[in-house]
Amino acid sequence: MSLLSVRNLVIDYARTRALDGADLEVAQGETVGLVGESGSGKSTLGSAVGRLLPRAARRTEGEVTVAGEPVFDLPDARLRHLRKKHLGFVFQDPIGSLDPTMRVGDQLRLVLGRGGDVRFHLGRVRLDDPRVLRAYPHQLSGGMAQRVAIAMAMATSPELLVADEPTAALDSQVREEVSNVIFSLAAEAGTSILWLSHDLPAVARRCDRVAVMYGGRVVESGPAREVLGNPAHPYTAALAGSAPAAAAHGARLEPVPGRPPVLTGASPGCAFAPRCAFAEERCEHERPAPVRIREQDVLCHRAADLQDGLTKHVEVSA
Repeated sequence: MSLLSVRNLVIDYARTRALDGADLEVAQGETVGLVGESGSGKSTLGSAVGRLLPRAARRTEGEVTVAGEPVFDLPDARLRHLRKKHLGFVFQDPIGSLDPTMRVGDQLRLVLGRGGDVRFHLGRVRLDDPRVLRAYPHQLSGGMAQRVAIAMAMATSPELLVADEPTAALDSQVREEVSNVIFSLAAEAGTSILWLSHDLPAVARRCDRVAVMYGGRVVESGPAREVLGNPAHPYTAALAGSAPAAAAHGARLEPVPGRPPVLTGASPGCAFAPRCAFAEERCEHERPAPVRIREQDVLCHRAADLQDGLTKHVEVSA
């Protein structure tokens, strides 16, 4: 049984459809990178894992299970227990994710309970300065605040850590240091990671598997080396080809043509069809079912035809 299982999840915000039948699996101890353009549904899916969606969000179909528990069907008390025992979250805005009215030490004590060693947990994220304990979040740098958030998320050794662009607001050097802290603590605790990111080279380097989102669905998933190095979906190939790491020195980057869709309901066909150079007539009106290509699960009518023609210059690496 998977630690996290998302099946045919549909989430609407008023008239906008954010998830359009998303499927995702994360096994115990596995690191999974969730990638895709802004608006693809990554953050909505990450928030749905802990039922942390805003009030405007409405689940109209599908289910999410964590450690066998149906997240959307749990009463509030049971949901709080699930979050505390099984889940940890690290968000993109480190300052905004902390309580601005409480000192750092007091916030950690709330997580740890009586007898918890606050200094030990700050030391694990390389915050050994005792002044950090007495500081308020606004008195910390972005990198320090994110380390505090990581210390809080990992203090109870959760089974699954959902990290939503946790380094996006940091400079490149701090970004690498914070990523190292997250993955080393998770490896030590045996914690699975769902890593939501735009940084394809980092995902390729750090994650076991990759899931690619587009139009509220996971359109390709499989081992990181295969998905990003030998993609089977035209969108994955276009996304990987637009990454700076994929371009030869001095070469012009090729952006993904067009714009991501804004759905108001279920996509009648493949949501990527208007931007896809390989689309055919049925792509406009027939939703693709998952097919197996090599080691990947792919939502594409033409995946079998294109499997040898999408990798001419795609190479995403550290």
